[in-house]
Amino acid sequence: MDKSEKIVDDLDTLKAIASPLRMKILGILRESGPATASELGRRLGESSGSTSYHLRQLERYGFVGDDEQHSRRERRWKALHAQTNFHAEKFRDDEAGRTLMESAVRYNVQYLLGNVEEYLRGDFASEWQGTFGVNDYLLRITAEDAAELLARMEELVESYRGRESSDPRAKPVAWHLLALPKKPS
Repeated sequence: MDKSEKIVDDLDTLKAIASPLRMKILGILRESGPATASELGRRLGESSGSTSYHLRQLERYGFVGDDEQHSRRERRWKALHAQTNFHAEKFRDDEAGRTLMESAVRYNVQYLLGNVEEYLRGDFASEWQGTFGVNDYLLRITAEDAAELLARMEELVESYRGRESSDPRAKPVAWHLLALPKKPS
């Protein structure tokens, strides 16, 4: 998988990815690696025809492509980018764009909440006990400072992407960076 990001800054590309099923498919390919439409269908409780259709739509907009290691009998798909970056400001003045962005954000929040539920269950090895957590910082900063801070945090997280380990003890860890406006109480 390419370590770059897929930028979503036009309505057609947003339409292609804003489907919860397509976001799930892309997430599985990123986390678990290449798969066939049939494998994805079984995992998601969908028909292979349905997952195949959605994969072709994701391919059309540059989210997925053929896995070079695939056999001639079965088409294996892979994610083409390590992450998707939505440029929400591009859709601010477009009602359809705002609705699709809301759908994409809601899916991402549901994904985050699923990760929080896993964390709360606490069923992970003792070596990981002190490494997970939830922090809440309230800062009074300018929009420029917020943009700079988010960019620096993303840069730091990206620097670890190159250090991904093949150690059998390594596991996927979801890092969620949220910068949300806070109304005064």
